Order: sequence, then C-alpha cells, then structure tokens
Amino acid sequence: MAETALAHFLANNLAVISLLALVVAVVLTIWKDTNLGTMAIGLALLIGYYFGGVKVKTLVGAFPVNLFLMLAGVTYMFGIAQVNGTLDKVTKYAIKSVRGNVAILPIVLFFLAFGLASIGPGHISVAALLAVPVMLLAEEVGIPPILMALVVGNGAQAGAMSPIAPTGVIAAGLLQKMKIEGWGMTLWMNMLVTHIAVAIIAYILFGGLKLLKQKDSGQRASLANIVVEPFNRAQLLTLAGIAVLIIGVVFFQLDVGFGAFLIGSILILLKAGDEKAAIKSMPWGTIIMVTGVTVLIELMKNIGGMDLFATIMGKMSTPFTATLVVGFFAALISAYASTSGVILPAFLPMAPMLLAKIGAPPSDLLALVSSIVVAGHLTDLSPLSTTGAVFIAQAAPKTDKKKLFGQMMGWGLSMSVAGAVISWLFFTVLRIP
Repeated sequence: MAETALAHFLANNLAVISLLALVVAVVLTIWKDTNLGTMAIGLALLIGYYFGGVKVKTLVGAFPVNLFLMLAGVTYMFGIAQVNGTLDKVTKYAIKSVRGNVAILPIVLFFLAFGLASIGPGHISVAALLAVPVMLLAEEVGIPPILMALVVGNGAQAGAMSPIAPTGVIAAGLLQKMKIEGWGMTLWMNMLVTHIAVAIIAYILFGGLKLLKQKDSGQRASLANIVVEPFNRAQLLTLAGIAVLIIGVVFFQLDVGFGAFLIGSILILLKAGDEKAAIKSMPWGTIIMVTGVTVLIELMKNIGGMDLFATIMGKMSTPFTATLVVGFFAALISAYASTSGVILPAFLPMAPMLLAKIGAPPSDLLALVSSIVVAGHLTDLSPLSTTGAVFIAQAAPKTDKKKLFGQMMGWGLSMSVAGAVISWLFFTVLRIP
C-alpha cells in the first residue's frame, strides 16, 4: 500500500517535482562546480522513466541532435582559427590601429570584441582571448582596469547572438523547437544596441571622459609602434573560410553546423591548422551542459513543469511588466549560472506559456524573448560568471584584484535590476525593434 501511495503521489506531482529538480540541480552545480548537463540527463531519467513511466526512447528523442551538431561544428572551426593564431593577429592589428589614442582604445576594442564574437567563436572564447592583452594594456597606458574589463566584456557579449556564434545557435535551436524562425538577426542587433548603451554608461562612470581630456604621452604613443607580422598562409585561408561560412549562412541558408564542419575539414586538409589541438580546444563541457539541460526541459514541457514555471511568473506579471519581471529573474539567476546553459533553455520555452496566462498578445513574444536574452547576458560580467571571471583572472600584475572583484561584483548584481529595466524600456516602452 505504501509503495502504491508513493507511486500515486509521484505521478500526480511530476510537474512540481521536475521544476524543483531543475532548481536543485542549478544550485548544486553552482555550489559544487559540476556540469549541469550531466545532472540534468540523470534527473530526466529518474523523473521521467522511474517516476513518470516515460519510455527511455522518448527521453533519448529529446536530445537536441541539431543543436549538438551546430555547436560542435562552429566551435571546431573556430578552434582551428584560435589555435593557428588568426584571431590573435586580428586583435593585434586592431590595437595598432588606434595610433596611440588611448581614449578610443576601449571603444575600438569593444567593436573588435563584438566582431570577433559575431563571426563564430562566441563571447566567452573572445573574452578569454582578449583578456590577457587588454588588461595588460590597461595597466601600461593608464586605463582603469574596471573600465577596460566592462567595455571589452560587453563588446564580446554584444556579439553573442550572432546566427553563427554558439549562444546564437543555442537560441535559434530552442526557438526552432518552438516553431519560431527568422529572429536571429533581430536578437543579434538587440544585443548590440543594449550593450552599446551599457558600455557607454561604464565608459562614463569609470573614467572614460578623463581619458578624453588627457594629453598623449610618449608611453601611450608607443601603442602605434606595435609590430605585427603579416597574416601567414594558414591564417589567410582561415579568414577566407570564415568569410565563406558567413556568406553561406546569411545569404544561401547554409546549415551552420554542417557548413562549419565542411570548411574546418578543408582547412585541415590544406594544413591550415592542427586538428587535434582544435578538437581539444572545443568547449565540450558547455556543449554537454546545453544539450543535457534541453533534455530535462523537454521532459518538463511534456509533464507540466514548464507550465507551472509560467504560472509562477504569471502571478507576478502583467502584459506591461512581463519583460521587467522575467528580465529581472533571468538576470539575477544568470549572475550565478550560465546564460546559455540555464537561462535560455529554461526561460525561452516558458515565454509563450506566460503570455497566454497573462492575456498578452502573441506579438509580445519577441519583446519577451529579447528581454530574456539581453537581461540574462548583462549580468555576465559578474565575477561569478565566466566572462567576468576571465578578466579578473587575467588582470595585470599591479592591478588590485580584490578591488576589481568588488567592482565587478557590484556591477554584475546591479545589472540584475538595470538589465531588467533597460530591457523593459527598450522592448516594451520604446518597442524596439
């Protein structure tokens, strides 16, 4: 009798159990620094098969094969570009281009980070790539470290939703499951506009205007004398490959995953890179995290967990405040957890359910999705998130890392409120786009 009662209880409370399981999994992975994807797959088996009687075949069918191929293909190809020095050389040419004008160096680096993240590596890889040179430059030429970290970090994040960047690919895959296509370019531009606004605030708050008033010095003018070797054969081939991928995806509907694998393989055959090193550099942990969480989220959609999540959000929202409320929770959680691995898989599928519950028109979905994406990213310069952490880790030797940590923590947490307000203003009040 006891076993029957327990089985009955579990079967009737699967929605609550699945939502609690996701929350507990997120907390545990933050606390113990483990991979959320592996835990999510295990929980999907426990809740779906053992508690809910869902067939294992059905659970396996929830694994996002298309998303896996897209992420693996893009990171493979740009692993080649990183290993053979192409991205590093592009960075050096950009630094040389400022010709000693220190005040515009963070601005140039913002757009460099945006461009590099947009063409495929994604914001985390680009932040890791740029952190060492830009933080050393900040110390050498007198730019406040917090200013450099925030402007360059926001630049990298501005490119995160490019249709061929990993996070953009993740969002596209999740939206495709929701039968939504064609929003990639809009979300990318929304990220750019909002991150430009935030970077301007950071530039003003942390000493950018003082840099504009300062006269150049011999030490700062030395930036113009940086020697950069010309692109070699492998790097030129890599740049050509990147151009072909971008043109193919934007104008010829080339599948980004398959296209990246094809171009990457050609580059390897042409001896433009080290395949073993490129594969080793791929962010396998992130790929497993995103795809694993998607399996659990798909189960939650089928057993009522996502509907329950939408109900909870709906009790705190109205059609006019939905972007503000959801943006705040997405930003707050993102300060401690992965945007691509937790926020997007959990919040995007919930969005249309929420709109239905609060009586908002379906046309508001783009605004809500934009808020989730933007607010979720704006807190990622918290030192508890990967993007923020790499800038602190790579701070120059003379930088007060304790002070920098405190500044970035304050910035990241403040963005949980500011990011939600900015998203609400841009996408609900001003109706951008």
